[in-house]
Amino acid sequence: TGLGNLEEWCGQATEEFAGTSWDELKHIRQAIGFLVMDQKSSITYDDITNNICPVLSVHQLYRICTIYSDNKNNSGDNNTSSVSPDVISNIKALMGGDKEDETNDDAATSNYSLDDNSSIPISVDELSATGDEKDFAGVKAPPELCEHPDFTFLHD
Repeated sequence: TGLGNLEEWCGQATEEFAGTSWDELKHIRQAIGFLVMDQKSSITYDDITNNICPVLSVHQLYRICTIYSDNKNNSGDNNTSSVSPDVISNIKALMGGDKEDETNDDAATSNYSLDDNSSIPISVDELSATGDEKDFAGVKAPPELCEHPDFTFLHD
C-alpha cells in the first residue's frame, strides 16, 4: 500500500531526508485506519477518541463518521458501515449541535463546510495579465546545448 511504502521509506531514510514526515502524517494515518476498519457500528465514541483517532478533532471525526459509506458490499451486509447513532450523537453534542431546538444536521455542520476551499479564486485571464513578457531572442544558449543535435533549433 502507499502508506506502507511510505512508512518503510521513512524507516530506512536518514533523518536528513525523512525528518518527521511519518509523524506529520499522523492525522491521515489515523483517519485511513478508521475508514478501513470493519464493524464500525460496534465501535464506541471512547474507542474512537482515545485509541483509534486520538489526534483528530471533533469536526474531523464527524466528517469521517458521516460522509463515508462503503459501496463495496451491495448485499446489505456492510461491514464497514458508519458508526452507531450514539457515537454521532456524542460528536454532535461536542460540536454544539445537540440543542433541543435544532432538529436537522445543519446545526452539526454549521461551523465548517464539507467543501471548504481556502484557495484564492483566480482566472486564467488574470494570471496571464500578471505575467511579464520576456524576450529571450538575444540570449545565447549554453555551448553544451548548441553542440547536441537535438537542440539545433537554438542556432536560429
